[in-house]
Amino acid sequence: MYLALVNCFGMDHLPFVFSARPRWVVARHGSFWVAWYLFQVYLYAFTPSPLLPALGFGARLGLTALESLVYLLPHLFLAYSLLYGIIPRFLLPARYLAALGWVLLLLLLTGALSAGLSLTVLATLRAHYLTAYFGPVVVAANPLSLPLQFFMALMGGLRGSITVGGLAAAIKLMKQYYAKQQEAARAELAALKAQLHPHFLFNTLNNIYAHAQETAPVAAELVLGLAGLLRYMLYTAQAPLVDLEEEVRMLRAYIELEKTRYGNQLEVALHTPTAYQHLRIAPLLLLPFVENCFKHGTSAVLEHPWLSLDLRLVGTTLHLKVLNGTAGHPPAASGGIGLATVRRRLALLYPGQHHLVTLAEEELYLVTLSLDLARPAALEPPVIALAHELTPL
Repeated sequence: MYLALVNCFGMDHLPFVFSARPRWVVARHGSFWVAWYLFQVYLYAFTPSPLLPALGFGARLGLTALESLVYLLPHLFLAYSLLYGIIPRFLLPARYLAALGWVLLLLLLTGALSAGLSLTVLATLRAHYLTAYFGPVVVAANPLSLPLQFFMALMGGLRGSITVGGLAAAIKLMKQYYAKQQEAARAELAALKAQLHPHFLFNTLNNIYAHAQETAPVAAELVLGLAGLLRYMLYTAQAPLVDLEEEVRMLRAYIELEKTRYGNQLEVALHTPTAYQHLRIAPLLLLPFVENCFKHGTSAVLEHPWLSLDLRLVGTTLHLKVLNGTAGHPPAASGGIGLATVRRRLALLYPGQHHLVTLAEEELYLVTLSLDLARPAALEPPVIALAHELTPL
């Protein structure tokens, strides 16, 4: 039902509210400020100031039209400072203390601006307006002292500024919330649609395995290994954390699958722990290091390709060392997109808990990683599982 409402009343169907096109932005903001201006004009036309003579409604309406137009300046200043300064830079990133400080400063500046306009520009406009309407004898001096006048004008200016600033901020936050809700609903819909594709894939692999068992047993074993890897990547690896033992078992399965492709030509030195102390790790964090060996290393070595993977646990610290031969041309030290991605994941999930070094030489590539697993990783957003279990073969 919620997804249906999203499709029917989504942002694409409300361009006046959500569109970023200039004409819609101008129309949206223009409508807001025109409505606010007219509201101010008619509101204060019904509440004459005791410092002014008893004017009729028509005279008060003309005066408040002038005053409301001048007061739009501080209102615009506060509203757009909130919309494009405080909210995106401090409130949305959850920097609440800084947001509170900036809001208080903006209110003070807005009140001072309103008071300054009231005592200078508006005082002159009122005098001219009332003189033209009643004659020069009508204008009376304000009995309050200048500091008290400024204070009263500041309080009065804050009243309107806080109202319009709060209203504009509320609309902005409601739009942000609605947009996030729609993005989440669309992502969920896409994930639900994507569930069909892994189901078809696993069924196809089952059929290939069944036909290849008698005619091509090696190919059948490759299909079975590939199905196991896909099951892990699309099902188990959807959890924020997995058992380290499972992750290492997947690495060994991946290496075995690649060894079959090379026959007896690939030399592999593989060392993994015998006990894992029930440690957990972010899924698929180690695979890019091994995958990089085959993609940029052994696949380009024509004679005697080799790979060495040493994985050890010292207390709760995981030490990974991966070496592979190259074809005489040193690869880029960054290792390509795969290693760039894993660097980013390490920085986000294990800040201050890891040390990664890559070294590219003429005939070998080296990766060393130290990773403290004592503290859980900063959990990634949960992802809906996109795969069904592989049916028994």
